[in-house]
Amino acid sequence: MIKRILLLSVWGLYTCLGFSQDEVQPKFTLEACIAMAIENNLDLKGAELRKRSSKINYKQSVNALLPNLNANYNLGVNDGRSIDPFTNSYINRELTFSNFGMDLRLTVFSGFRVLNSIKQNKFNMKAAEMEAEEAKQNLILDVTIGYIQILNSRDRIALLKTRLNTTKVQLKRLETNYKEGVGNPADYTDMKGQYALDQSAIIEAENNFKSAVLDFARLLNLKDQSEKQFNNISGLINSEKYQLSASDVYHDALQNLATFKSRQLRIDAAHKGIKVARANYLPEVSLFGQLNTNYSSLAETFTETGSNILETGDFVTINNQDFPVLQNKTEFEGHKINYMDQFDNNLNTVVGVSVQMPLFNGFRAKNDVKLKKIQLEETKLELQNTKLLFKQSIKQAHNTMEAAFSRYHILLDQVAAFEESYRINEVRFNSGVSNIVNYIVSKNNLDNSRLNLNRAKYEYLLRVKVLDFYRGIY
Repeated sequence: MIKRILLLSVWGLYTCLGFSQDEVQPKFTLEACIAMAIENNLDLKGAELRKRSSKINYKQSVNALLPNLNANYNLGVNDGRSIDPFTNSYINRELTFSNFGMDLRLTVFSGFRVLNSIKQNKFNMKAAEMEAEEAKQNLILDVTIGYIQILNSRDRIALLKTRLNTTKVQLKRLETNYKEGVGNPADYTDMKGQYALDQSAIIEAENNFKSAVLDFARLLNLKDQSEKQFNNISGLINSEKYQLSASDVYHDALQNLATFKSRQLRIDAAHKGIKVARANYLPEVSLFGQLNTNYSSLAETFTETGSNILETGDFVTINNQDFPVLQNKTEFEGHKINYMDQFDNNLNTVVGVSVQMPLFNGFRAKNDVKLKKIQLEETKLELQNTKLLFKQSIKQAHNTMEAAFSRYHILLDQVAAFEESYRINEVRFNSGVSNIVNYIVSKNNLDNSRLNLNRAKYEYLLRVKVLDFYRGIY
């Protein structure tokens, strides 16, 4: 539903820009901007990618419980002196060979390294999820602050334009007097200088507004960075001061912000990391199995085809008479053994138990444990430092909020007083009773008090939003 609203808002914005500059531009609400930032912000997408990576790392550590199964296959031609894999005898001729093997290995005991790695990666996965949530919460705060800054800059421009219009009215009146030679000519030139000063203030305020919009567009990752309309936030300032103390806000922050949860999960992961490192002190027991076979192009089988009586070339002398020595030789016919039959005939298997005992590894295991302990202390310090920074930030935001609240109500009385003073001085100046100096001083006092009132109003709203964010309300 939110996506549809946002799409309609963006479509309406392009329609207004493309067809009519006189039509009213669609207005963005704070809630819509937050939803758009969550959808588009690049930093938040990066945090989501890191969360997905940590989930894959966790699954991979769980998969380490499974056995490793590998296979290898070779096929080649050997020319020259080599060993016939079928007869294991030396030959000096061309040979086509092939072999195949499979290897299975299962770790039975590794000093609980795998189990502790699973627990460590699970904590890291949860920490990454909290860090993604932290990035989301920080983004919401940044969008809220940016939105309030835009509203503050916009209202400041409106006040400055009102001031300019008032100056313009007086300038026209004095210009007429100046042309007619009535009154002091310096009154006209002084008011002309005041008009230029008011114009300069508007230019600066508009530039600040455009910069705030550009920064805001970056948070939302908007391709269209043209000027947009923004809705006001209801309840900018209440008659009653913020009720919760800084301690109350800090207590709620500890319970609700993902920042503290992610830091604690990193500590838990560091504890498991020490146990993983200590596994290097213990032996590792594994079961293994192998299956191997091979092929040779020279391998043959021989089938008996008959026999022949052959003279050997030797003689036996009996009674002074030589008789030839005969030999009965069996004849065979050779047949090549085909590929699959050789693989089947030459098959062999191996099973066994492997024990690897660490005796000395250059103190690597010892140093690794020390490094993991240091890492644990670092994560603890990071959590403590985060708590300290948040506590100070909350206290500062609370103090600023109280000061802004008090200053706002004081400025209300000041604006009322300066409005009356300006009304009197304007009447006196228009009647020629008072000089332009008193009029400009009175006018500037009123304008500055209105600007300060506007600043105090948004300062209070900003600090209340920050405190509510710390409490988990956004």
